[in-house]
Amino acid sequence: MSTVTVRKVENEADFQAFFKFPWKLYKDDPNWVPPLVSQRRDLLDKQRNPAWEYLEGEYFIALCGGEVVGTIAAVINHHHNDHMKEHIGHFGAFETINDQAVASALLDTASEWIRARGYHAIRGPQTFTTHEACGLLVENFSPPQVLMPYNPPYYQALVEGAGFHKVMDIYSVYQDRAILARNNTVERFGRAAEHALKRSGVTIRPLDMRRKTAEFHLFADIYNRAWDINWGFHPFTERELQALVKSLGQFVDPNLAFFAEHDGQTVGFALAIPNMNEVLHKVYPRPGVPEWWSLLKAFYYWKVKKIIRSVRLPLMGVIPEFRNRGVDLALMHAISQAMLPSQYDYLDAGWILETNSLLSIISKVEGKPYKTHRFYEKALTP
Repeated sequence: MSTVTVRKVENEADFQAFFKFPWKLYKDDPNWVPPLVSQRRDLLDKQRNPAWEYLEGEYFIALCGGEVVGTIAAVINHHHNDHMKEHIGHFGAFETINDQAVASALLDTASEWIRARGYHAIRGPQTFTTHEACGLLVENFSPPQVLMPYNPPYYQALVEGAGFHKVMDIYSVYQDRAILARNNTVERFGRAAEHALKRSGVTIRPLDMRRKTAEFHLFADIYNRAWDINWGFHPFTERELQALVKSLGQFVDPNLAFFAEHDGQTVGFALAIPNMNEVLHKVYPRPGVPEWWSLLKAFYYWKVKKIIRSVRLPLMGVIPEFRNRGVDLALMHAISQAMLPSQYDYLDAGWILETNSLLSIISKVEGKPYKTHRFYEKALTP
């Protein structure tokens, strides 16, 4: 291969090359799910994406023989560092052809950019926070669930070949509706959940769509409190919450969203959403195709053909004062019970840290880890 050159994205032509590269890289990959063009624009645009209020970073492209062969972002997440008391940078938007020289050049460029600003480690992939797609897929290279990343199998060897090591695994857990029904799991699990609720004085209620914005504020408040000390976490900002309501709010199924309450106080929640990636996989939105046409096709597959057969549980939490009282068990039971009469064949619960005790709770309702994403890290010398 010719010499690899990595340069910062500095003009519109560079940005367009960076923006469009995934469609070029994955054009023959049957598992890749393209985002809506507007979704990718909103993610990468530093004015549109509310996370850039506390992020500092640059985009880079790798070229070989005048052709773009990879992309990466180098980012300092000040909100993360302040909240977790760390002093690190992150890499994200990492895409590359299967070539170690290209991957190493991209990762070395991001590392040097972060090292030059006085930070002692680089971690990723994370584009650009843990509220968004993050982690490198290392097990089960099937089409991704909504809001989860996908990459080719060769990425693992390339990242490790550039000197990065594992720092944390996160799991996605598969729960099959047919197995739930056949084994009477929900009924058996329901007795334990009912006992836990009586003991704790907690009740479970569904999402009220008439108060959707207020309900999502409740979700965010509990999420921020429940996840406060979790690895890699930092709280939603108000603008991020507004973006969450705008994005997830239009897809939420009120039959798959629940709150836990105690004496009128919200103490926990579980929110599952239909896997819109099944629709996007059919639609295949891409630059150059009017988005109104992609959205029209999406509506057809979603509402008319009703092709979605899975849901993802991306958000769940119980405030610290009510942990170990069976509240998480009761919330999982509510989701599992709602699955039985639905059109959905399976639920994906994730992501879940490898250190999270929720894995044992989900296993009680026939949930099994089936995908692994990995965070990598590399120390940076001063």
